[in-house]
Amino acid sequence: MAEAIQKKLKAELEKYTQMQKDVSKSMSARQKLETQLTENTIVKEELDMLDTPNTVYKLIGPVLVKQDMEEAKATVAKRLEYINGEIQRYDTLLKEMEKKSEKHREVLASLQQEFQKAQGLAR
Repeated sequence: MAEAIQKKLKAELEKYTQMQKDVSKSMSARQKLETQLTENTIVKEELDMLDTPNTVYKLIGPVLVKQDMEEAKATVAKRLEYINGEIQRYDTLLKEMEKKSEKHREVLASLQQEFQKAQGLAR
């Protein structure tokens, strides 16, 4: 009986470990998005300070290409909208993962107790 519980415990522990890795990857991706959000917010603020006759350039590979001011502002606004949407998606994903992770912890705790009881009865 103890061996069967030990196998369940091992399988559940592997699931939990994988879940923690997934949470870590998602947190890392969310942090990258936060960095991009900050950078793009700064770009938007800088563009808002410029007058219409100012010239804006966009870096494409090793070349600076002239870009229309309104087009640049629209591009940054769309980028900010997209990044905010992705951050919200990751927040939802992380909450769901945290709930699943908590369930795994509870199952692991109960399996550990069962295993310890089974070991105690076997002795």
